[in-house]
Amino acid sequence: MPPADSFLREQSLRQPEVNYPLEVFLCGNCGMSQLGYTVPPDILYQQDYPYESSTTRAGRAHFLGFATSVAQRFGLGEKNLAIDVGSNVGVLLDGFKSVGCRTLGIEPAASIAATAVGRGIETINDFISSKLAMQIVEKHGKASVITATNVFAHIDDLDGFMRATGILLESDGVLIVEAPHFLKLVNDLEYDTIYHEHLLYISIRPLNILFNRFGFEVIDVEEIGIHGGSIRIYISRRGAYQVDKAVNDVITAEEHDRIFDFERMCQFAEDVANHRITLINMLRSLKADGASLVGVSAPAKGMTLLNYCRIGPDLLDFVTEKSRLKVGLYTPGGHIPIIPDEALADRQPDYALLLAWNFAEEIMENLSEYRAGGGKFIIPIPEPYVV
Repeated sequence: MPPADSFLREQSLRQPEVNYPLEVFLCGNCGMSQLGYTVPPDILYQQDYPYESSTTRAGRAHFLGFATSVAQRFGLGEKNLAIDVGSNVGVLLDGFKSVGCRTLGIEPAASIAATAVGRGIETINDFISSKLAMQIVEKHGKASVITATNVFAHIDDLDGFMRATGILLESDGVLIVEAPHFLKLVNDLEYDTIYHEHLLYISIRPLNILFNRFGFEVIDVEEIGIHGGSIRIYISRRGAYQVDKAVNDVITAEEHDRIFDFERMCQFAEDVANHRITLINMLRSLKADGASLVGVSAPAKGMTLLNYCRIGPDLLDFVTEKSRLKVGLYTPGGHIPIIPDEALADRQPDYALLLAWNFAEEIMENLSEYRAGGGKFIIPIPEPYVV
C-alpha cells in the first residue's frame, strides 16, 4: 500500500505512486507484533505531513485532561520540564503549560513544528536521539516527564529512544506512552489502525522486556477510550515507584486472549479478510440500488480501510474533511477527491462511510444538518452497520 498520509495533489495523479509492504509479524521470542518492513521516516514525515492533533474537540479535551492528571499525580509545577516527543502542533504541551510546567516539543515534521512555534510552543524540529538529548539537558536541564502519545509505535530505533530517555529524565522522572492497545485492536477487529507509521502494535509484556534492558519498568497502565481503545503506560527507572497491580492485570488479559499466540493471529487475519468481503458487498449492494455514497473524514486509518478493501472513486464520489491540510488533495491509492465537510449537506448523498469511526459521535453531531436531510452514516468497524 502507499503510506496512509501520502495524500496527492492533482498534478501528481498521473505520476507513479510508490507502494510498500504492509504486513504485521509476530515475534516468537518476545511476543511483540510489528511491521516486517519499515518505510524510511524521512518519507513518512515529509515537509507537508498532514496530521494535526487538535482537529477534534474530543482530542483537545483528552490532551488537556491528560496533562492535568499527570501534573496532579506527580506534583509537577513551574520548576518541572515536560517534553513531548512527536509533539505535533503542541496540544498536549498546551495542557502542561496551563498547569505551570516548562515545556519543550520535539517534532520531526517541519511544517507541523513551525505551526507549533507559531502557537507559542517551543519546539525542536528533529528526531529524538542521544545527541539531541544531551543538547537539551545542557540548555534546559532534565525533564520530570517525557510523553510519547501515539508516537512510540512509530519509532524504528527503540534502543536509541530509550538511551535518549535515560539521558533526558530526572532520576524520579516518568516516561508516559499512550497508544492503541493491540489487545483491543485484535478483539474489536480494528485492523484499520495498521499502517506504515505504526511500526509496533503495543502490548505490555513485550514492552517490559525492552524497558528492563535499560533499567526501566512499567509501573502503571490505564485503559482510556480514545482512538477506539488505547492504553496509557507509565514507565520509570526500576525501583523508583511501586508497581501497580494494573500492570499484571493487563498482562494477564493479554495472555488470556492469546495475542502472543500464532494460531490466534491467523484467526485474526481470517476475520479481517471476511470483514473486507462484508463491507465491500454492503457498499456494492447500496450502489447497485442507485444510492450515492461518499466518505467522511480522511484519517490514516481510513486510508488503510479504503486501500485494503479496494474502495475507490467507483464507489465513493468524494471524501469530506475538516482539516485544512487535506482539503483539495486526493486519497493515496484510490485517488478519491477530498472536499470540505460543509459540502456534505449541500450535496446530500444517501450514505456516508465514516472513516474516523473512533470520533463518530462528535463527527455526526457536527454534521447533523446532513442527517436532518435524510443522510445516513455507515460505521465500518468492528462490523459495518448503518446509523
